[in-house]
Formats: sequence, C-alpha cells, structure tokens
Amino acid sequence: MMDEDGVSARRDLTSYVGRAEDEARVRRLLGEARLVTLTGPGGVGKTRLAGRVASSVTRAFPGGVVVAGLAGLHDPTLLTRTLADCLGLHDTAARTARDTLVAHLRDRRALVLLDNCEHLAAGCAELAGDLLRACPDLVVLATSRCSLGVAGERIVPIAPLAVPPESTRTVEDAITYDAVRLFADRAAEVLPSFRLTGDDVAAVVRLCRQLEGLPLAVELAAARLRVLSPGQIADRMGDSLALLTTGARSSPERHRSLRATIAGSHALCTDVERAAWERCSVFAGAFDLSAAEDVCAVPGLAGFAVLDAVDGLVDKSVLLRVDGATGVRYRMLEALREFGQERLAATGTADVVARRHRDHHARLLEQADAGWFGPRREDWFARLSERHADVRAALAWSLRDPAEAVVALRMASGVLEYWLARGAAGEIREWLDRALAVAGESAPGRAAAQARAALCAALHADLDGARHRLKLAEAGCDDDAVPAIRHARAFVALLAVEPHALENAVEAVRIFGARGAVRRQLHPMFIAAVATAFRGDLAGARRLLAEMVRLCDAAGDEWYRSMALFGLGTVEIFFGGDVGTGERALRDALRIDLRGPDVLSAAYRVDGLAWASAKRADWPAAARSFGTAATLWDRCGAEPDIAVSLAHRELLAATRSALGEARFEEAFAEGRRRNPHDLLATPASAAREEPAADAVLPPLTRRESEIARLVATGLSNREIAVRLVIAQRTAETHLQHILNKLDFANRTQVAVWVNERLVTRR
Repeated sequence: MMDEDGVSARRDLTSYVGRAEDEARVRRLLGEARLVTLTGPGGVGKTRLAGRVASSVTRAFPGGVVVAGLAGLHDPTLLTRTLADCLGLHDTAARTARDTLVAHLRDRRALVLLDNCEHLAAGCAELAGDLLRACPDLVVLATSRCSLGVAGERIVPIAPLAVPPESTRTVEDAITYDAVRLFADRAAEVLPSFRLTGDDVAAVVRLCRQLEGLPLAVELAAARLRVLSPGQIADRMGDSLALLTTGARSSPERHRSLRATIAGSHALCTDVERAAWERCSVFAGAFDLSAAEDVCAVPGLAGFAVLDAVDGLVDKSVLLRVDGATGVRYRMLEALREFGQERLAATGTADVVARRHRDHHARLLEQADAGWFGPRREDWFARLSERHADVRAALAWSLRDPAEAVVALRMASGVLEYWLARGAAGEIREWLDRALAVAGESAPGRAAAQARAALCAALHADLDGARHRLKLAEAGCDDDAVPAIRHARAFVALLAVEPHALENAVEAVRIFGARGAVRRQLHPMFIAAVATAFRGDLAGARRLLAEMVRLCDAAGDEWYRSMALFGLGTVEIFFGGDVGTGERALRDALRIDLRGPDVLSAAYRVDGLAWASAKRADWPAAARSFGTAATLWDRCGAEPDIAVSLAHRELLAATRSALGEARFEEAFAEGRRRNPHDLLATPASAAREEPAADAVLPPLTRRESEIARLVATGLSNREIAVRLVIAQRTAETHLQHILNKLDFANRTQVAVWVNERLVTRR
C-alpha cells in the first residue's frame, strides 16, 4: 500500500545512490523500536530512504505497510482521515476516524510510514502516540525536519552524502564518494554523453563540497549541465553562497546551500518557466497539463506556452513526471514548492492564483457530477482520487471568506457518490457543515446543502443530527431543495422504521424525474422499494427495482445497478420472496463490485448471500458467508450498521443458535479465509434445490433456456423481466430469439416444449 505520489513514485524515477548503511540501520531499528523518526533538512533524502526501507520490510509486517504522504496536507483535522484513506477505511456509525484506525490496526503487525510530518508535528505526535498505545504490534516510521517528541521515539539523523576532500584530483578517488557518484549518475541522465574525466573532477569535487553533499541540491545542480559546464555551475554556486552568507546567517549552512541551488535553478529558467514554477507551486499534489494551463493563464503564459514551460521545468528537474491512472501528471518536490510559494507571495498574486486553482477544481467537480452516472464513473473516480489533496486545498481556501464559501458550498454539494465511494461520508459532511457556517444565510443552494448534510448524517446513523439539519433545510427551503429534502426525509424514516419513508421517497423520485435528474432518482427509488417491501407489497418492490435496473442499463451505469440488485436480493430473501431469485441478484451485484475497489458494497452483498443460506437452513454455508463478509467489513473498517442491520442481526443470531457456538465459530473462521470470488460459483445447495434451474436446453443459450422455463411457468414478459432484473424489452428480444430458433409461433408451444424436456430429464 505505497503512497501514489510519494515515496514509491519518487523512488522509481531514478537510480538510488548510497545510503546502504542508513538503510541497514533503519531496518534494524524497526525490529527494535516502535517509533523511528528520520530527521534532517529538506532535500537530504529522508522520504526516499524511508520508502526504500518500507518497500524492503514487507515480509516482516504481514499486516501491511502503508505510506501516508503528508506534504500536501495542511489541515491538521484531516490527518487521521488521510491515514484512514491510505488504508482504504470507511467512515462508520458511532466510530470516530481514530477509533476506526485503532480497530483496524489493533491486531496487526503493520508498519505505518508518516512522510513529511514537520508542518503537522503536534498532530502526528498525537496520532502516533494514540496508535502505538492501542496497537501493540504496530510500528511507525516517520520523516520530519524535527523529532516528534513521543516517548520511546528513536531518532535517526540523516546526514548528507559523503563528499571528497578538496585535494581530490583523480576520478578514481572522487567516484568513491557518494555525492560525486550521485552527481555523475544524474549528469549522465541529463546529458547521456557526460563522463566524469580528469578535466572536470576538480570542479565536481568543488561543487559537491559547496553543496555539502545534500542530495536534492546535487541533483538540481546536475540538471544544469544542459546549459553549463561543471566549472561554470561551481562558479555560480560560489557566488550564490557568498550572497546568502551575507544575509540570513542564522540559517543552517546546508539550508543556505539548498536555497542557493534552488535559486540558481530558478535563475536559469526563462521568464515563462519561472512564472509557471511559481504558479504551479499552488498545487498540493500532482497535477495535469489542463490544471497547469488554468492556474498559469496570464498574458504571455497560455496554451502552448504553458506546455513549453512545463516541458522546460521537467527538463530542469523542477517538475517530476508521474504516470498515473488517468494519464501523465506532474509533481513538485516540497522544497521547490516552498520556494515557488515564497516567490509567488512576493509578487502579490498568491490569492489570484489560489482562486484560479479553486475554480479549476470546482469545474472538475461539476464535470464529474455531470458525467458520474454512466460508463465513465470509474474514470471520474480515478481522476478525483488523484486530485483529492487539491480538492481539499481548494475547499479549505474557499472557507476563508463568506463570499468564497458559496463556491465551497457548491463544490461540497456536488458529486456526493465520490465521497461515499471513498468511505468519507463523515468528511464531506464536515466540509458541508463548515461551508454552511461561513456562507451567508442567503447563499444560493444553502437548503439543498443542508439536506445533503442530513443525508450524510443518516449514513452515519446519526439520526438526531440528520433531523436537525433537515429542520434547518426546511426553514430556508426553496424549490431547488425540495426533492433533496424529501430524499433525506425518506432515508431517515427508513432507518428509524418510521412512517412516511415511502411517501417521501416516491415524491423525491417524481420531482427528480420531472427535472430530468435520473441519477438523483435512483437512491430514493431504492428506498421506496425497501419501504414497499416493509409494507408487504413484494410485487410493488420488484417493479420499482426493475425500473431502477432499466434506468441503469440505459445509462450503462453499474454502480447503481449493483445497488438495485442488492435491493432485489434484500426484498426476495428477507421479506418473504423467492430466495433463489434474491441469491442470484446478490451474486450478480457482487460480480460488479469485485471488478472495482468498492469493498464496502461487496461486504453488503456477501452478507446478503449469508442470509440466503440461512433462509434455506443451510447453516454451515451461512456461517461461512458471514465469515467472508466479516473479513470484508474489517478490510474497509466498517460494519453492517446501515440499511441491513436488522437482517444481519436476526439471521446471524439464528445461524449461531442453529449450529451452536463451537460449530459456528469453526465455519465462520473457514469463511474468513475464503476469497469472496469463490462465492460467484453456483452454490451446490441451489443446484440440489432446483436441479434443472441452470440446465441448458439445446439449441437455446443458457439465458434463453432460463427465460423459456419461466415462460413455461406462465409468467408474462414483464414478470420475467422483474424476476431476472432485466429490461422488459430485453426479455421480449430473448423470447423472439427462442421462437425463431425453435420455429414456433407462440408462447404456448414454448411452454409445451420446455415441459417435455424437463420430464425427459427427470
């Protein structure tokens, strides 16, 4: 579980020089101490060393190695949530993010790397201390410019690379020093024809000594070989250090050396490149070219000029190229970003650039909201995930001023499904609450935002908090907010088993539908179906879920289709319908979930398969499925406390009672070790119960055979569509294919043909 833009990405870009002794020392300490902190100035290589060590000790930590890169995080309240994100953990009811972390890590032999802690030192110290006290087998590795000050901390100062003495004159002697080897290695990457020779050795030795072996400074200096010789670089560096020495004498010498190196790189850039460097320093994480174009858009710096500037900054090692899931992106090392931000502040344009940065991400969220429902949902999830640190930064900047908070309110109210898929319902609820607290009472979208905050509170089973927010929403209600309020009201009523869940859900579906907001209809439609089943109307619930599936099929959306199939499984299994139909629906939903990263949804589906086995009184299979579900709940730090708690509690208790404690625990433990993909096979119990249910009737396909058997039972095309959770038109098409293959004219002939074959098989 390596951080996407952190140590692993950086490590893979270039070869690694030196640090063998440091690596061995840190690995040894990780076996002796529970908190090890690598300290040293910026640019000394702490992050890279920590990443090397973390990737080499995975066998020693069977509970996992997780890297939390904190350089782009500047809100200490999000520190715990950030680590939970890295672990794939979800917000849950009645648990803080800290509780969720502790529950996940308590029994694991795991390593947590907190990278770049210095600007969040107090919060990191508190978090590390809490986790280490609660999790006896946990080990924390941190990187910081200062120690964390936690009891038991082992501090490892990371020194610069070794530099040769001034008297060194031969290549053979110089190359034995790590600083020189690093320079030569990076120089060859920049200029493939470069070879360290006797002519250059004195200048390279002088340069490495001037830079005191600071790795980042050496790498940046080597990047200048495109335009300068080693001697020219050393001369310029000497001038820069002389100027700096007359100034801030209180700064550590090697800090001045690094700043001089960075300033030298800045001076070698063109005016356009310098402007792009300064403006791109606003990004908290990696960014793509379109984002750079938006924040850099000023006269003389637009279109191809931005591309040229980015290309030049990559060429000078100011920007690092990152190949992400959605294409090429760029990131800036923290020391270079800090320098760029200082320069940006000096120009007086920092707020202008921050606003451009915010506006870019506001547009990104609007585009994601518009394109979320359909086949590109996974693409949008990947894009937003890659930009999550910058979305947070944009929201935080917008909350500094009531006028800007209106935009934050719009951003936080948009693609709610993204935050839910991340397991961050609590975080988006906090952003909504913060934006509501800052924005004016007359801010547009305020009532709808309150309703969405209420929905998030309900997802956390905080029904009192949801009701309070709904009262606030209704007090300032406008036409735009009405369906959102109805939606949240319906969900609260369903969870609380109160009246009017159905009426509110149906009204939300109607209004969203009238406005053409198909995606917004779907969760209220799910609520309406479950509420309808609660009232004993299984046929009505099936019709609603079949319509939900039809809408998803028309849009090519699988996430909501999985929700509809889960609804059908719940209705059929728990509310007295056909267990086989419900089980097939849940297995189809699980098949969708296991194709992506949605562990939480998969946990719900597997739990539902346990209900099916329990309803059949196949108690060992039920216990095994409950065990498999429990492993998935643990993986995402969640529990079945929303929407399925009643079915889960009742059927789990029935399974435990039927088997007895010892047999239950044995089967449950067996299920915990099982891969959820194994559940996608047709269960033996179903085959025993319905011997011909999956049999192919040649010359028909498997699906055509299934539909032909349902025709033989007397079901209409609409009823077949509901039973199989397909569109009615799809059922009609299959039936026409059956008639064509068999050369029949009507359904009666199909029914007779099927029954003849089933009798023969028996």
